[in-house]
Amino acid sequence: MLDKDTVIKHIKEAFGQTEYPGDHFLQGSFEGSEPYEEIEPFKGRTDWQRIDPELLDTHSSALNFFSEGALRFFLPAYLIADVQAQLQTADPLFVLVHGFSDVSIEHQIGSRVFVRKTGQTAFINPRRYGGMTFYDYARYRLSVFTREEAQAIVTYLNHKREADPHKLHDQAIEAAFNLFWLDRAAHAPTAASLKQHVREEEEYIAAIIASSGDHSP
Repeated sequence: MLDKDTVIKHIKEAFGQTEYPGDHFLQGSFEGSEPYEEIEPFKGRTDWQRIDPELLDTHSSALNFFSEGALRFFLPAYLIADVQAQLQTADPLFVLVHGFSDVSIEHQIGSRVFVRKTGQTAFINPRRYGGMTFYDYARYRLSVFTREEAQAIVTYLNHKREADPHKLHDQAIEAAFNLFWLDRAAHAPTAASLKQHVREEEEYIAAIIASSGDHSP
């Protein structure tokens, strides 16, 4: 079993160079006032390692309302606080495994039994998102993580599985591993490839600007 210090070290190394998205790019949902209220306290916090776990717990719903870039930047703060047992409400594990396995309950109303399902094969909202399932959405949202970050997340998930004496999340974690995280940790773009891409884009734009200047009267 990996000790806490090893898990935390891996997370810090993997996310140590992850860039802050900017104050205007933290909020991913704009429906109602709750997303704004949850995300606002994170503005200006450009060093996730200095965020008090109490703030993370107070704004546990932020994990659902972050933009993809903000989720990538702030998730390690939640992971480390969770490993250190400093969270009472926030549940980063749920964010990382929801959508990769089905969960259903039966609800009897009168003489009829309704099966209510969420997870992998459940539709999000067909009127708005058509055939998109929670599995589709999970893969899209979690694809923000680089190979190194995904490897640290795998380490965290293994720690959570091994540290749970009741094995409550074994099935969910195993499904998430098999359907997404193990492949992501092996084949996702590396941090270096992202930096190379950004550098090439900047050079391309600079070349266009310089070229435009050369043709000015």
